[in-house]
Amino acid sequence: MRQQLQTTILGREYTLELSGTLTGYWLVFLRLLVGWWFLHEGLNKYVAPGRFRASWFLEKTGTVVSPVLNAFAGGATEAAVELVVPAGEVLIGLGLILGLLTRTAAFFGAFMLFFFYFGSEHWRRGLVNGELMGLVLFVTIIVFGAGRVWGVDSYLETTDLVRNRPWLRYLLG
Repeated sequence: MRQQLQTTILGREYTLELSGTLTGYWLVFLRLLVGWWFLHEGLNKYVAPGRFRASWFLEKTGTVVSPVLNAFAGGATEAAVELVVPAGEVLIGLGLILGLLTRTAAFFGAFMLFFFYFGSEHWRRGLVNGELMGLVLFVTIIVFGAGRVWGVDSYLETTDLVRNRPWLRYLLG
């Protein structure tokens, strides 16, 4: 099944042929790649305990989101962040790899990377960095519903539970 994308770039009209099959394979590749990235990062934080300390991140000042991050610095909330971040990375990675609750996993991945991007000072050296690129990948996965291609979500969307509650499709795919 071929689709056409018509667009105007710098005043010139272009028509691009899109192959549904190639697009699907590319989305699976992106989903698996980003899923492995997050699963790997989360597991590394468990394998090398003490390597991840939330204080270096939560105690930053002068960033856009530092008031929010500073509220979690110190004490029990900081310890909770040190547990939630690796667990979240593992769950996001597994969700993307399996194609299970893909949009939900990608939303939380984008949420984490939003804070990583705006909470770190790396962006002061340049607006485009790894956190921004990861954020773009997560948004791409959300927009295209990458879990509908070779993912558990494609099966779940055929069940009566989801067909009778169409709002659940926003969590899947």
